[in-house]
Amino acid sequence: MEQIGKALVVGGFAIAAIGGLMWSGVLNKVPFGKLPGDVAIEKDGVSVYFPIVTMLLISGILSFILWLVGALRR
Repeated sequence: MEQIGKALVVGGFAIAAIGGLMWSGVLNKVPFGKLPGDVAIEKDGVSVYFPIVTMLLISGILSFILWLVGALRR
C-alpha cells in the first residue's frame, strides 16, 4: 500500500505542475494540435480534425517518462 500512496502523491504533483504551467500560459507557446502532419478538413460547415503527429509526440514522451521511472525503480 505504501507504493501506491507514493505513486498517487507523485502523480498529483505532476498534474499540479502541468496545471500550473497551463495556468501561467507557458504551455500556450507549445503548438500542440497545430503540428505539421495533423490533419484538419473543413468543408461546408463540417470540420474534422485528426491530431496524428500530436498524439504520436505525446505518446513518445509518456513512453519515455514511464520507461525512465521503471529504470530508476530497479
